[in-house]
Amino acid sequence: MISLFNTLTRKKEEFRPILPGHAGLYSCGPTVYDYAHIGNLRSYLFSDILRRTLAANGLKVKFVMNITDVDDKTIRKSKAEGKPLKEVTEFYTTIFLEDLARLNIAAPDVLPKATDEIPGMVDMVKILLDKGVAYKTDSGDIYFDISKSENYGRLAHLDFSQLKQNADGRLDKADEYEKEDARDFALWKAYAPDDGDVFWETDVGKGRPGWHIECSVMSTRHLGQPFDLHAGAVDLIFPHHTNEIAQSEATSGKPLANYWVHPEHLLVDNAKMSKSKANFYTSKDVLDKGLSMMAFRYLILSTHYRSKLNFTWDSLQASQNALSSLYQELSALPDGGTALARPAADFMQVVNDDLNTAKGLAILWGVLGSSATPADKLATLLKFDEILGLGLKQSWESASKLPDDVQRMVTERNQARTGKDFAKSDELRLGLESNGYIVEDSAAGTIIKRRH
Repeated sequence: MISLFNTLTRKKEEFRPILPGHAGLYSCGPTVYDYAHIGNLRSYLFSDILRRTLAANGLKVKFVMNITDVDDKTIRKSKAEGKPLKEVTEFYTTIFLEDLARLNIAAPDVLPKATDEIPGMVDMVKILLDKGVAYKTDSGDIYFDISKSENYGRLAHLDFSQLKQNADGRLDKADEYEKEDARDFALWKAYAPDDGDVFWETDVGKGRPGWHIECSVMSTRHLGQPFDLHAGAVDLIFPHHTNEIAQSEATSGKPLANYWVHPEHLLVDNAKMSKSKANFYTSKDVLDKGLSMMAFRYLILSTHYRSKLNFTWDSLQASQNALSSLYQELSALPDGGTALARPAADFMQVVNDDLNTAKGLAILWGVLGSSATPADKLATLLKFDEILGLGLKQSWESASKLPDDVQRMVTERNQARTGKDFAKSDELRLGLESNGYIVEDSAAGTIIKRRH
């Protein structure tokens, strides 16, 4: 069975689902005010690998990921662009889903938007007010009183004796703040002129929800409380996930989730990647360099999710080269084999041990270099790819049906693209097209189809 490092307990634990044979997984999704950077994408890749691993162990997974389409950032972006909030957020939601497709990440089973869940947020705020763990200020803002929360901060292992309480007695509406601050946080933000036309008239006043309550409501509505697994980037542990736990447990008296799992940062020049530092790259930057997002997926798989990864273009190029070699070797393997029992068991053992995909890739390359029959190699690698998600079946199916002379042209073109010889790549594309083939450069590599 699967063992995962639980941030809540700071130890690796065997995963035991609440409902046998099922797993409920929630992952914090994007705030849709800008393009996702590749540091964000590492987090979504992690959730995809976790989901695939759960399914490979025979569990029926319900995967929920939210879309934050109303908060401070989305409103600021809407004002800056002079466009309605919905127009801005729908544009960036579409881009986000395109990024998932490029990375071969299957869409979540449920993708709720915060703006569709306002009634549930209002209900939670009312319960917290009635229980006396929340209070309303003269301005109409509603805050959660962290002094009323038992064991507040245990997820982040905060030492309250070392923290500033309520930022020197000052309250403000900011959803994000420094780790040394321990603040009462906003559940509901009263309408202010800066919000423009973004507000709801509700039983708790005219305004909009705070960021933290959005995830609490969306996760529990679709998965119940408690649910099995809560995922999200490591920088969400505090304050976001800490505050989710506080308000959710105060509402129901039950734990929010049993397992908390967090992938580490993707660094650039050994610094955390963030939009505020302008040191981030997007999928467009990767594609503009002639590299594929599947190469980025390979790069992420090659490092354990709880290890920081310092991104460089050289490392991505190396991953592109490795993936191209893998596709090329795969193309020569015949169908009709059976997955090798021992390598398959070894692969599942390392992946089930806290999602060690780096060791999984090593086993994959070991199979390729083994004395096993070519057909059995193919069957084994395709089995591995149910978790790795590198598009091996699509690549093999595309390559295996081509005549030898066409396959040689495809191989030469892949090599030209890897070597950034785009003039030769274009020449070979034209040659393939003149021979009656359609050339598609997809997330799973180059796909060749005969023109009908």
